[in-house]
Amino acid sequence: MRRDSLEFLKTLLNTPSPSGFERPGQRVWRDYAQKYCDEITSDTYGSVVGVINPKGDPKVLVVGHADEIGLMVNHIDDKGFIYARSIGGIDAAVVPGKRLTIHTAKGPVRGVTGATAVHLRDRDKEDKPRKLFELYIDIGAADKKAAEKRVAVGDPITFADEFEALDGNVVIARALDNRIGTWVAAEVLRLVRESGKKPACAVYAASCVQEEIGLRGSHMTTLQVEPDIGLVVDVGHATDSPGIDARQHGFAKLGGGPILSIGGPTLPEVNDVLVSLAKKHKIPLQRGATPGGSGTDTDMVFKVTGGVACGLLSLPIRYMHTTVEMTDLRDLERIAKLFAEFCLSLKKGQRFKAKI
Repeated sequence: MRRDSLEFLKTLLNTPSPSGFERPGQRVWRDYAQKYCDEITSDTYGSVVGVINPKGDPKVLVVGHADEIGLMVNHIDDKGFIYARSIGGIDAAVVPGKRLTIHTAKGPVRGVTGATAVHLRDRDKEDKPRKLFELYIDIGAADKKAAEKRVAVGDPITFADEFEALDGNVVIARALDNRIGTWVAAEVLRLVRESGKKPACAVYAASCVQEEIGLRGSHMTTLQVEPDIGLVVDVGHATDSPGIDARQHGFAKLGGGPILSIGGPTLPEVNDVLVSLAKKHKIPLQRGATPGGSGTDTDMVFKVTGGVACGLLSLPIRYMHTTVEMTDLRDLERIAKLFAEFCLSLKKGQRFKAKI
């Protein structure tokens, strides 16, 4: 991967951005993307949109979401231990024994989720995992008064895990889902700008907020931009690790190419162009069955303003919604390349609709 693009990705992934508290990450995205676009704006809730050739036709909206799952301070007990609620889809089973950062008005506070030593556990009572509200966070406070001097109810919390390269192109980080999508959106701007070609279309790249809690930012952005075409990027399950039944979940391989969603909110006529361009540029694609909702921003974008012709590419990752999400950077670059080529291939005024 290009050095500056990799550094941008690392910074983006290491910057805290829980749903509803995306501002730090959005500043990182804006500072990078604005170098490659003609205009850049943000909306009331913090989604950021950069555009190349705003007078072009059709309007293409490339969408990724900026927010990550996390926790929020919900209660502080008399002993100074903190109890939390989830921001997005947290699996309580992966929370114990984790280092955390609580983001307060006074600055970050570090803590850990309590994990009772194995020597002290009552094994007769360990048949079922504890629920999230039963887990606690320890910041080393002596009591409630001491804890309240440092943190407050409503403070967001992120896991302390950061970006790390494992082997060549394979990397791990917390919440690849879905800062990688906003990375793609910014890289599409760069690739289109550096191609030396003026696209016939208007290229809108969006870093949207609050996807993990209801696809909210993409809804607002789509209403504002009123695109003709939506290109959405998110993550998908790489199901090539042990214990996953491909008969139930389909098969996708880490590093095997982006996953092209088939069905549901995606338009076959858009997919046909993506497949053709992938063949032309020797970009491997995997196919994902999407008979209903995709669980991504596509589900919101496609039905706004009378219907937006959408395509969805997902980055194969292992261990989704954990602190060690894993992917292959080559697949990430392939998505940015394919979406950029899609934008550059469009003719003036081109539209996609169901062929009846």
